[in-house]
Amino acid sequence: MAESNFVDYVKIYCRSGKGGQGSMHFRREKYIPRGGPDGGDGGRGGDVFLRARRNLWTLLHLKFERHVFASSGENGSGKRSSGKDGEDRIIEVPCGTVAYDAETGACLCDVTEDGQTVRLLKGGKGGWGNVHFKTATNQAPRYAQPGEPGQERTIILQLKLLADVGLVGFPNAGKSTLLSVISAAKPKIADYPFTTLEPNLGIVSYRDNRSFVMADIPGIIEGASEGKGLGLRFLRHIERNSLLLFTIPADAQDLRHEYKVLDNELLKYNPGLAGKNRVLAVTKCDLADDERLATIRRELPGLPCAFISSVAQQGLTELKDILWRELNRETFEDPEQIVHRDMDTGLLPDEII
Repeated sequence: MAESNFVDYVKIYCRSGKGGQGSMHFRREKYIPRGGPDGGDGGRGGDVFLRARRNLWTLLHLKFERHVFASSGENGSGKRSSGKDGEDRIIEVPCGTVAYDAETGACLCDVTEDGQTVRLLKGGKGGWGNVHFKTATNQAPRYAQPGEPGQERTIILQLKLLADVGLVGFPNAGKSTLLSVISAAKPKIADYPFTTLEPNLGIVSYRDNRSFVMADIPGIIEGASEGKGLGLRFLRHIERNSLLLFTIPADAQDLRHEYKVLDNELLKYNPGLAGKNRVLAVTKCDLADDERLATIRRELPGLPCAFISSVAQQGLTELKDILWRELNRETFEDPEQIVHRDMDTGLLPDEII
């Protein structure tokens, strides 16, 4: 089986350049036997930067480049000539990448906009030449400063996908089929759980040449927040999404229970996800009869809902309308209320009748 090209986690060792040494040089020319000190300064060491690029969507290009070294500054020389500064190193990453210190786990930076640049490591300063240490009582100083050492650090880069809508559901709930039908994405589709082993992005066209981005992540199972299945590896991609689209098939035994399990796993992973707008899509409705659909309507957890069938192309326009409306709806919920959403209805306390 070929290895996936989607890489969202890399660990790299970075080192900035050290500063060049100052020169301990004296002017020596014909007819000027004692010209005095003229040693130049050392060049500064190169810095290491992190820069976001919108044309990148994976960390694959860093998978085999585990060492990033900036060059050191050159030493100073005579005639007060300063050494050349070391060249900076720029690590280009996709928008939505977070950098962590591998030893302490501290978050160093989070780049989300194209062109956003953050300095991870500063290069060492160059040392002063002996010309700076000349005084009235010491007109021939025979020492110069050494350059400062560079910094070194092991950095973990994690990619969190930036998308407008994130698909959330159990394995084999029809997420990949939905994405393939309403966008040009071509995810792997098969009739068995965990067909999707890596996130997929698709651009969904809407009315009047408008569009939004939808992300499909591997299915969530109960216990995903504790590392079961593929949960911990891909749950972080949901954090960036503006809207969560829960997909539950019409043949589910207990729709409300499945929604509560999915919701619990998200909240255990990150309680802040409670504040995100949610939409429910009941998939595979072409396999359910009218009686079953009526039962499902009584079990709905109080969210904007669409009944769809990706294979039969049913309800997709209505789903797009709901998604677009929710994406552009301004919410001003009280942060104190967000954590207390009702688990049965998905509503805030003042919304429950």
